[in-house]
Amino acid sequence: MGNWVVSLAGPRRISLEPCPPDPLGPGQVRVRTCYSGISAGTELTLYRGSNPRLSKDWDDVARMFVPRQTPVPYPLIGFGYEEVGEVVEVAPQVIDRHPGQLVWGIWGHRAEAVLAAEAVRPLPAGLDPLAAVFARPGAVALTAVLAGDLHLGDWVGVFGQGVIGLLATRLAVLSGARVVAVDRVPTRLLQAARYGARSTVEAGVESAAGELRRATGGRGADVCLELSGAYPALHEAIRSTAHAGRVVAAGFYQGQADGLGLGEEFHHNRIQLVAAQVSGPTPAPSMAGRWTGDRVAQTFMELVAEHSVDPLPLVSHIVDATAVADALALLDRGAGDVLQVVLRF
Repeated sequence: MGNWVVSLAGPRRISLEPCPPDPLGPGQVRVRTCYSGISAGTELTLYRGSNPRLSKDWDDVARMFVPRQTPVPYPLIGFGYEEVGEVVEVAPQVIDRHPGQLVWGIWGHRAEAVLAAEAVRPLPAGLDPLAAVFARPGAVALTAVLAGDLHLGDWVGVFGQGVIGLLATRLAVLSGARVVAVDRVPTRLLQAARYGARSTVEAGVESAAGELRRATGGRGADVCLELSGAYPALHEAIRSTAHAGRVVAAGFYQGQADGLGLGEEFHHNRIQLVAAQVSGPTPAPSMAGRWTGDRVAQTFMELVAEHSVDPLPLVSHIVDATAVADALALLDRGAGDVLQVVLRF
């Protein structure tokens, strides 16, 4: 394969397009992509056209979305943030990267990228390269767990057992929490149990709030992590949480808040609702100066290298990059057996 890049010409209009190679500049490396994972959250919002950045502009100074003043910048070229590849060329004076080295980072769905040497991280020795596509999803999950401020013995509900929810379940268990995993898909709940969840709840069939109150003698969860991005799940997470407890809203919520009633348990139980977002300077204000986005991603990969977290069972589909349109359509359909879809270059 030559140098190819995934292009989004508009909602659900995806293709793999040729592009010229970038020149190598000082301090840079050229990386040939091995695998690129597809996000079932952010990337699907771009693919479907529901991402707020497609209809509004983000004002970096005011930190607000404002009415868009310019057309949507289609085509969107090379979106994606779960890459692993091989260094094939290094600029002079780059001393800590070398040809043949396997690295992970963010450079989008493209066959080749030129990046600053410090923007890519070496793959830990002996690790399956496929595991490195989880660096960013793992960072999202760890950000939610850190924002939850979990403690040994806490009862924690994790709502949504997709890729990020399952990783959050495992990380919460490693933190000493007693986890109740919630999802609509039974096979995902089985994986949550393998990752150490104390119990599981099939949403739509059982009550997560009922299970968490039963497990805690009526008190409710100390913390709930909501990772599905569904407003009804956020509502149920709030219902499941103890008086003055914390709910971490880490899903990427779309559209109007149908199914979320803030005048009910949220109001009467004085629930602390915290937003977690991986691209911020720190997972939580109390961690400023200690935890950065880079440390979060590095820590997750260290946990993988130490065999504390094994993300490989979450790879459900590996497809050739030439079939990227089929891969995104597969995720768009939302079938329960689809977890991490990976493009192979």
